[in-house]
Amino acid sequence: MNRLPAILITIGILFLLDLYVFQAVRVLTRDISSEARRLINGIYWAIPIVSMVVWIVTQFIIPPDSLSRVTRQFIWTGLLIPYFAKFFALFILLIDDVVRFGKWVTSFFTGTPSTAQTPTSAPSSDAIPRSEFLMKTALAVAGTTVAGFTYGIISGAHDYRIRRVRIPVKNLPKAFEGIKIGQLSDIHSGSFFNKTAVKGGVEMLLAEKPDVFFFTGDLVNNTADEVKDYIDIFKKIKAPLGTFSVLGNHDYGDYYQWPSVEAKRKNLQDLKEAHRLLGWDLLLDEHRTLKVENEKIGLLGIQNWGMGGFAKYGHLENAYDKTDEFPVKLLLSHDPSHWNAQVTEKYKDIDVSFAGHTHGMQFGVEIGSFQWSPVQYRYKQWGGLYTEGDQHLYVNRGFGYIGYPGRIGILPEITIVELVKA
Repeated sequence: MNRLPAILITIGILFLLDLYVFQAVRVLTRDISSEARRLINGIYWAIPIVSMVVWIVTQFIIPPDSLSRVTRQFIWTGLLIPYFAKFFALFILLIDDVVRFGKWVTSFFTGTPSTAQTPTSAPSSDAIPRSEFLMKTALAVAGTTVAGFTYGIISGAHDYRIRRVRIPVKNLPKAFEGIKIGQLSDIHSGSFFNKTAVKGGVEMLLAEKPDVFFFTGDLVNNTADEVKDYIDIFKKIKAPLGTFSVLGNHDYGDYYQWPSVEAKRKNLQDLKEAHRLLGWDLLLDEHRTLKVENEKIGLLGIQNWGMGGFAKYGHLENAYDKTDEFPVKLLLSHDPSHWNAQVTEKYKDIDVSFAGHTHGMQFGVEIGSFQWSPVQYRYKQWGGLYTEGDQHLYVNRGFGYIGYPGRIGILPEITIVELVKA
């Protein structure tokens, strides 16, 4: 019962948002027939009412385990997208109210009648009144938002793109010139809803025939059993020089309510076992040797280490120990914030780091060399290749998704990196 006040406050706030946006609907339907107006109004209010009923039923009536992860994911998505759209509309409608208020204040002090149009006044015959224009704009923005997020689920979630990158590396042994690295990151298997599409993405990677494969963390959202139905798909990933992986912040089960510490510990062991079943060599603060002919380079991999409140499980010093013999060192570290925090500061001879984590926020714009995503205001390095001096970082935009089951603008990525001598 302690949650009841918060629930009632949330419902009240959402109702006020519904009511505020409804003013635009009411104005723009004033000149149509009463039957059509009642139908539109009924549809408008039916959506939030049904949403609230579904939310209450799924939260407090039916057992949580009676719904699959995918079903719960789409229920929450269906509830949140309309309100996200109304939130955008809210800002546009507020502009109209600010203008109205300004006109009212002006008329109050000047003693002249206000020309601000009220929500029920008729539009002028020679132009669209500004209030009506803004209301149409608000509803158009809301509709576009719903359409965009829907399209991002239908099309963007599995619209896999291969990104090819050439990275110049000093001291690269001749035998490794042109080595092809395949990278996936942030699979988040617990969010998948189209197994056929996922299989197609893996086949795209295999068609590239990488020499070595890297996975840079977040195999699941919370629990190890999420990946069970996808073991047969991802275990097909093989490479001549090996398949290597590290853990991401979600792999530890830190965002899940476990019944006991032991249950959480067992889940992590099960997750590590999943990597073994996949045939992936999981690096836990350790290193491996990549050998071609008689030449070698070093591959380091650490557990999750992140800034900004994310867990710091990794110990790079352990992975780095006894790697002096390698002329080139590669690092797998899930969180790109680790690069500037430790790698470029203390480990100048780590040539290339591979990360993921950001997903590019699953939303943004990438046109040619232009990149923008809201995630860039939190992460300096969030997608693509970054270089400081002789050190490089590649941030994969993620293969899967979490929360919102789609992508808009920032599409799921399969990375093919070619190393060349600088």
